[in-house]
Amino acid sequence: MTPTIQDPWTSLRRHTPARIALGRAGGSLPTAELLDFARAHAAARDAVRSELDMEALEQAVRPAGLAVVKLQTHVTDRQSYLLRPDLGRQLDDASRQALQAIQRPGPVDVAIILADGLSATAAQVQAPAVVKDLVPLLESSRLSLAPLALVRFGRVAVQDEIGSLLDARLALVLLGERPGLGTPDSLGAYLVHAPSAGKTDADRNCVSNIRPTGLPPAAAARTLHYLITESLRKQISGVALKDERALPHPELPANP
Repeated sequence: MTPTIQDPWTSLRRHTPARIALGRAGGSLPTAELLDFARAHAAARDAVRSELDMEALEQAVRPAGLAVVKLQTHVTDRQSYLLRPDLGRQLDDASRQALQAIQRPGPVDVAIILADGLSATAAQVQAPAVVKDLVPLLESSRLSLAPLALVRFGRVAVQDEIGSLLDARLALVLLGERPGLGTPDSLGAYLVHAPSAGKTDADRNCVSNIRPTGLPPAAAARTLHYLITESLRKQISGVALKDERALPHPELPANP
C-alpha cells in the first residue's frame, strides 16, 4: 500500500473549508480526499436538481408576520429552468394577475422575494432565517413591506417585475446560489432600487455566501438592513451604493 504523504500546510486546514493541503498517495490524491471530493460534487449536483417545497417554505416564513403570495415563472420543470434562464426571469400570467389583484393603499418601501435559484436547498434552509431577523429590523426603521412573494423557478431578475407590480421602491430577492464544492446550501441576496424592466446586474447589490459557516443569516440580515435603508435614503443601488460602515481596526502587535 502506498503511504499517504502529509502536506506541510496541513495545520492550516482548520482555518478554512477550502481544499488545501490534501496530501499525496504516490502520484494521486489519498483515497479519503478523493471520496470527500466525490461526496461534495454529488451534494452540489443534488442541490442544483432539488426543487422548492413551497408549502414548507410558506410555513417557515409565517412567523415573520407578513402576508404570503405564491408565484411561478414561465418555467414548468427543473430541467427547463436550467436550460432556459430567460423564462425564470418572467412571471406566468396567473402570477402576474395575482399580484395585480392585491389591494394596497399606495406604494410600499420594500418587496421581499424568496426563490429557489440554483439551490432550492439553500432557499429552503437559509432564507427563512434571514427573513426572521430582517423583517423586524426593517419594521423598526418604519419601512412598509409588501406581501412576501415565494417564487417557484425564479431567477434574480424576476425581482424587477415583482417589485414593479407591487409598486415597491426597492425589491430584495433571496435565492440559492450556484453550489460550489462544499457549499451546496449557500444563499444569495440581491437588492435593486426602483425595480423595473431593463435593470442590469450593475443596478443590483449582492450579499453572498449566506449560511452558518459563511456569512451567518443574522449577520446577513444586518448587512441587508443597512444596504436597504441607505439605498432608499440615497435613491440608488448597484455599483453606486457601497457598504460604508466603519470596520474595527485590528490591534497592532506590540513593538518587540
